[in-house]
Amino acid sequence: MRKLEILKNVGSSWVSLGINIIIGFFLSPFILHRLGDAAFGIWVLIFSVTGYYGIFDMGIRSSVIRYVSKFTAVEDKEGLAKFFNTSLATYTAIGLAATLVTLIGSYFVGSLFQIPAAFLPTARLLFIIVGLSVAIGFPLGIFAGMLEGLQRFYLLNFTNIISLVLRAILTVMALRRGYGLLTVGLITVLLPLLSSVARAVLVFRILPLPMGWKYIDRSVFSEMANYSGVTFVIQVAYKLRFKTDVVVIGKFLGSAAITQFSIGGRLVDYASEVVSSLAQIFLPMSSQSDAKGDITQLRKIFVAGNRACALVIFPVTAILVILGKSVIEAWVGRRYVAGSYPVMLVILLPTTLILAQNATPRIIYGMAKHRTLAWITSIEGIANLILSIVLVRWTGPMGGVMGDAIGTAVPLSFTALYFTPRYLSRLLGVRVWTFLREAYVLPLALCTPLIGVLLAMRHWLPVHRLIPLAAEILVAMLVYGAGLWWAVHTRRVYEVGNLASPELLAAETTEMAESLTEQV
Repeated sequence: MRKLEILKNVGSSWVSLGINIIIGFFLSPFILHRLGDAAFGIWVLIFSVTGYYGIFDMGIRSSVIRYVSKFTAVEDKEGLAKFFNTSLATYTAIGLAATLVTLIGSYFVGSLFQIPAAFLPTARLLFIIVGLSVAIGFPLGIFAGMLEGLQRFYLLNFTNIISLVLRAILTVMALRRGYGLLTVGLITVLLPLLSSVARAVLVFRILPLPMGWKYIDRSVFSEMANYSGVTFVIQVAYKLRFKTDVVVIGKFLGSAAITQFSIGGRLVDYASEVVSSLAQIFLPMSSQSDAKGDITQLRKIFVAGNRACALVIFPVTAILVILGKSVIEAWVGRRYVAGSYPVMLVILLPTTLILAQNATPRIIYGMAKHRTLAWITSIEGIANLILSIVLVRWTGPMGGVMGDAIGTAVPLSFTALYFTPRYLSRLLGVRVWTFLREAYVLPLALCTPLIGVLLAMRHWLPVHRLIPLAAEILVAMLVYGAGLWWAVHTRRVYEVGNLASPELLAAETTEMAESLTEQV
């Protein structure tokens, strides 16, 4: 039953993500060529700036997932009702604050960024539209978190698929009829809000929770704030890690330069979304295991979860590195290859190291041991911002857009190589090299034939069009799929060896013996 639930959640997540990537892959160049570089750059800039509104979440979304899964595991209906009402009231207050920030911020859009005068009124109005939709989305967003906490990802993904398809259809129709940036912006923000309303209906059908002021509890708010406060720091750091690039480029290089960066960056985003859609299931799973005190299950999730992430991201990275120029040319045109491929490469490699360990932060959240993670990601985010500002203004060959990408890649590499594999290994009593061997030897071995096929096709059968490119990627993935099928059939993909270090194993044996002695 557990495996079936996981398959439903992961399968629906990948279907949703696949539709999202397909739509984005075809829709992005359509929007780019219809709007032009300057308008498209403004589009990316406004959505990136309002993306910072995510810090207003204050980490509550992660606490919703954790505590909903925890309360349902121990069947605490009263605690769940108090948590829901307290979270909803908090989110409503945050939404009102975000509305105020939007109205004030729209006035300063022209002075903060290099936006052509002809586009300034449109940019201000787009900022208001997107900002207000994000503000409304705060209280509505609680229901997506509750579906995740209930491990009903398939319901979340079903509503997302409908929203994506409708948004794509309406966007194409609007652009074909001559409508511009504002109409596309309205379509983009309204459909997610409608899908949030649908999620609210689903949640109340699954959990008929009572609502009212009497369920808003200060003690629940304090507990939620204690957990969410640390998460908030991490969210700010993540914004500095991934969202500052567009803002820095928009400030120092102008909106047209954003397009060059966003093409390479968007391909990396697609790869990240593939892994994240898988890794999201590990937070509620680890939260329930932690609530039950099952350290053995947490260790298995740690190794098997990160192995699964590596099995997904390693072949994607191989394809983008080896066939990346052909991908960009077939996607948006040859003139973007020279500027966007190096950017993609610089960001992709350290991001791959992080994504191969994407289960780790989810488990840390599930165990509520994320304080140290907050410090590390904060240092990384600040270093990213400083390096990006310095390097984007550098006039050498590594300056400009490329310099900004390097400013992101250097701190990210440090976190991926030094901190991430060590911290949770120490918490769970697993030796680092044991974890690395158990998690990554199999994915690396399965990728070796794939890399050989990709290199051979690039040398002997270079392609420049979308259909031949898709055929080559399909051939390569069939080779990888054959190896993955063998690993699944022989159950090597599921095997997890003895993970506890000898020292910890001895300590646990002693503790168990003492407990049995006390019972006797």
